[in-house]
Amino acid sequence: MCERARRPCHEGEQFTEAQIVYALKQAEPGTTVAKVCRKLRISDATIYSRRTKYGGLSPSELHWVKPLEDENAKLERLVADLSLDKAMLRNVPSKSSETVSAP
Repeated sequence: MCERARRPCHEGEQFTEAQIVYALKQAEPGTTVAKVCRKLRISDATIYSRRTKYGGLSPSELHWVKPLEDENAKLERLVADLSLDKAMLRNVPSKSSETVSAP
C-alpha cells in the first residue's frame, strides 16, 4: 500500500520493507494470497518471493536485514577474491620444478 493515501500502489512503485511485511501479514490470517495480490496490485510470485526473504520478520526486526545483506555480499566477494588468489598461486611454478638439471 502506498504510504500517503493508504491505497494500492500502481505498477512501478516501490514498496518499503515495512509495506512488504505489512502485505505478508495480511496474507497470513486466512486471507487468500490471490485476494491480497489483487488488493495490492502485485503478482502472487512477488508475494511468495518476498515471503522467502521477509517471512517471519516483524517491522521492528527489519533494521537488521539490510546490514546483514551488505555483510553477506562483502563476505561473498572476499571468498571469491581469495579463491581466485588460491587458483593463481597453484599455477605459479615452484622453485624445485625450475631447477631441473639438464642432461
